[in-house]
Amino acid sequence: MGRDSGSGGRPGFRRRDHSVAPWIRTRLRTAPGAAVALALLVMATACLAAAFPRAVERYEDAGLRRAVVDATAPRTSLQVSAPQPGTYIPQSERESAVSPASMRKAYERVLNVVERPLAVDPAQSMYGVRNVNNLEAAETWLPMPSGLPAQMSLAAQSGLAEHSRMSAGRLPRAGDTVTAATREVEAAVTTETAKRLNIKVGSVIHVPGMQRDPLAVRITGIVAPRDPESAYWTTQPLLRTPSLIRPPTQGGEPETYWLGALLLPPDAAPVLLGTPGEPARYWLLTPDPAALTAHDLSRLGSAVASLESGPGLVKVRDSTDADTGVSTDLDEVLASYAQLRSGVRPLVSVAAFGTGAVAVVVLLMAGRLTADRRRTELALLRARGASLRGLTRRLVTETAVVALPAGALGLAGALLLVPYGRAPYAVGAALAVTLLACAALPLRALAAHRVVGVHGAREDLTSVRPSRRRTIAELTLLVLASAAVLALRSRGTSGTSDEALDSGASGDLGSSGDQLVAMAPVLIGVIAALVLVRLYPLPLRWLARPAGRMRGAIGHLSLARAGRTSVSTVLPLLALLTALTTAAFGGSVLAGVADARDRAAVLNLGADARVEAEGALPATLPERVRSAPGVREVTPLSIAYEAKPGAGVESVPLAGVDPEGYARLADRTGLGAFPAGELKAAPAAPADGTSKPGADGSAKAPLPALASSAVADRYGTHPFSLRLSDGSDVTVRITLVRDLTPALPGTDFLIVDRAGLGTVAARPTTLLVTGDHVSGGALRKAVAAGTGADADPTARADVRLRSEERARYVDSPLQSGAERVYAAAVAAGSGYAVLALLLALVRAAPERAALLARLRTMGLTRSQGRRLLVLEALPQALLAAAGGVLTGWAAVRLLAPGIDLTSIALATPGGAPPTGTAALHTDPASLFLPALTVLLLATGIAAGQAWWTGRRGSVRELRAGDSR
Repeated sequence: MGRDSGSGGRPGFRRRDHSVAPWIRTRLRTAPGAAVALALLVMATACLAAAFPRAVERYEDAGLRRAVVDATAPRTSLQVSAPQPGTYIPQSERESAVSPASMRKAYERVLNVVERPLAVDPAQSMYGVRNVNNLEAAETWLPMPSGLPAQMSLAAQSGLAEHSRMSAGRLPRAGDTVTAATREVEAAVTTETAKRLNIKVGSVIHVPGMQRDPLAVRITGIVAPRDPESAYWTTQPLLRTPSLIRPPTQGGEPETYWLGALLLPPDAAPVLLGTPGEPARYWLLTPDPAALTAHDLSRLGSAVASLESGPGLVKVRDSTDADTGVSTDLDEVLASYAQLRSGVRPLVSVAAFGTGAVAVVVLLMAGRLTADRRRTELALLRARGASLRGLTRRLVTETAVVALPAGALGLAGALLLVPYGRAPYAVGAALAVTLLACAALPLRALAAHRVVGVHGAREDLTSVRPSRRRTIAELTLLVLASAAVLALRSRGTSGTSDEALDSGASGDLGSSGDQLVAMAPVLIGVIAALVLVRLYPLPLRWLARPAGRMRGAIGHLSLARAGRTSVSTVLPLLALLTALTTAAFGGSVLAGVADARDRAAVLNLGADARVEAEGALPATLPERVRSAPGVREVTPLSIAYEAKPGAGVESVPLAGVDPEGYARLADRTGLGAFPAGELKAAPAAPADGTSKPGADGSAKAPLPALASSAVADRYGTHPFSLRLSDGSDVTVRITLVRDLTPALPGTDFLIVDRAGLGTVAARPTTLLVTGDHVSGGALRKAVAAGTGADADPTARADVRLRSEERARYVDSPLQSGAERVYAAAVAAGSGYAVLALLLALVRAAPERAALLARLRTMGLTRSQGRRLLVLEALPQALLAAAGGVLTGWAAVRLLAPGIDLTSIALATPGGAPPTGTAALHTDPASLFLPALTVLLLATGIAAGQAWWTGRRGSVRELRAGDSR
């Protein structure tokens, strides 16, 4: 009896049970829409999760490479140098040590010493021999600006033919055998050297010899660099461009002389041993920016340190010379980038954690809503004998059939969308999303159907009391949120940057404490959601009784329906509040970054545009600029940067202004507003009735002055005199103190009325231009026309716009990439919040449709049906919107002391200190717009559902035994 001997199978064996496959096909055919929706959700989430680490890696690597490129080759090249071979060894061995073959072998050995991930670009690296001390040239036809003879630097460097093209003549060649005693060698010069030093093909330049006759260097060719900005020419700029040197002198007229370079062939290097120029060997290794990656930043620092003063230096000396040294500023460039990234990365992590939390909640909510929709079906299966393990296995398989292909498609989309970065992190992120989607429904079903039962108790929001486990979990989250807020307020988002720099790390959020700090906004949103869910039944109970006494049943019925909402509302509300908090926090960060850049640009320029010259501007220029498109007002300034108080040697920047216009400008820009009347100079009575007050450069009464706090503390409120650069004196008395002013950036300034200055000192040197849309091209054209092509060169003005100044602060792809990723994360979080709202409303759509159908049989009109559904959805929507606004505001207020936006907002080229700081503040648009969107969506969907249901018949909704 235990064997199956039927005709369809092998005798003696049982048939394999294929019951799982029909189950899956049946379920997918029964609810294809739900399967497609789950697939789209998993695919989109897996795509975003896989694209995020690759996008971060892309902009971080681009930022590192930009930092290395912008630092220029003289700073980033590894300069390996060794002195000339010692004089105690035979001359033939000394000459052999500087020969091209020996230098090439040493170059290859040094390349092998460089440790990964530091990669060298062979095409831009070079080696050679040059003289350390410059050699005087005896030729009198060379230019001598002060009578001093020109000096030459001789260099026998490799790769000249590959990095230059002939402009005249031919490349230099060495004779059969060049030694230290060779009397004449050939050389080439660049086009710039030939032009400035009057060198032609065939010219002969003599330089001193050591214990021998002078060395004759014959110029056989003039070369032009193929790429003048390449490392080959910029590492030693003298090879390309001669310099006019001004040696230090003890008084008298300064003297200058020209210094140029003569490019010898590598085979002629031994001849340098016969000159007094102290020849030195060198190997210049240029890093390959394309091979640098940000995730190897710590190892890069270790590799550079090893070459400078570690095991790498020992190996380099073994390969070259015992006295070889290695120098570079690449370690400083890497440290500057690490400091910038340590300030940017935590902010991006905050957005990533927020969006990730919302996505997780939405996936869990999708699983829970599916389990709630199929509650009767699963309970019936359990009642008919289905085991918990078997039921869970079927649900996992059913979900995996949909989720696994969708996750794979999402991963493929991410790899195509962001075709850069390491694949393992993207695969891991997509796999985590897929596994979560596969586990959400089975875990919820496992928890809900542990005990067999067909009919469950009511789970109304107003009737179900929280369990003890839920209370413990909420208290745990409250403790975590409090710890995260305290840590963020005390340490800040970049609290580990110093340690990261000291250790060569990159400021990663690697520790659990740093991850807890990044999760602070999310935890605040979660706690707020849990608190609001606990408080939600109270207003419903308070409003239910008054609504019951009102005329009409719509109000009472809508409140009753809202109160009987399932407790599964916790997940939609959790998703909405977390997303709204993240959106408010992220929007405030982006707004703070934009405001900080605008503020810094205004601090530097003082207005929307600044026209400034070293000398006086033409008197007609202000009117010409005022007529330019977009210009509303022009404020002339007379600035003297070298005004000296009394007999002191210190100088204080002084600006003469027109009080009325300057007061309007200061009030408009928010930089030290003041009453115009307090700065006006008092009219001075003429001594003989004919002379004008202040015509001699001084006034009878001291000029009222607006000063910075530092200047006011230094000079007090007593009158003191100032000596201006034109020789005139003016007496001022500080009457106003402000920390900032539009005319002069910095902490030291004095502002006076121009009417009290002398004629020369009162001439405007700067124009501050304000307007709504100032055109840079039109303004520069007006300034050029106003100054004139034949004007005094000192009157040629420099034009700077606030928009251009603002763009200076986005100096690195690290900043712009972080801003884009942050904005994308906030947008994705908002999209998931909308999706959570739609899922919740769609889940309740069949029940609402059946309710309207039943009520219509009792006389409910279409307008009353719309009001009923809108009023039913309104309490939850109001709860989410109001809670989102309050939670976002609280998160920003609580976390603002620990958030420093300076790194992402105000990084400047070359690592210069930024102008001011950037602090986090609440952005009203980020607080209210997402909340209003949620409110409008909830009510709009409810109204749309009522309208659609009213157009359809009621037969289907009124069928007896309908599962809905």
